[in-house]
Amino acid sequence: MPASLVKLFITATASQPVASNGEVTTTVNPAVSRFVATVDADMIGPTETVIQADSFVDDNGDPVTELPVPTSGYYNVYSNGVLQEGGLSSLAATELTLATTDIQPGTPVILEIVDFSNTTSQITVEPIISAPDITVNT
Repeated sequence: MPASLVKLFITATASQPVASNGEVTTTVNPAVSRFVATVDADMIGPTETVIQADSFVDDNGDPVTELPVPTSGYYNVYSNGVLQEGGLSSLAATELTLATTDIQPGTPVILEIVDFSNTTSQITVEPIISAPDITVNT
């Protein structure tokens, strides 16, 4: 019988590694800012009401030059103490625009901004990761 090449035949299967017992701690530190402005007749245009940033004061009564726009959060607008629908306003660093002219001069507008971009998460207990089981059939 002539010599022949003997080839090794192997079938291998493996399970997926499993991570367990890990813990993640998330710290939520929302930045909450409130500003108030009083609408005057010059702010009310033909189709919308635009309140410039420098018309607002903060909770301490200090004037502001720029409004914070939340990168990860939301803002609420109150007209005369009544919460307004979200689609009624748009916020930029330079102004708050209300998609209405149905507002009277002298009306107070409160802008409340909540920003969650300061939220952090970290693994406080490292997970245990099992090595996969490997079965080899020859």
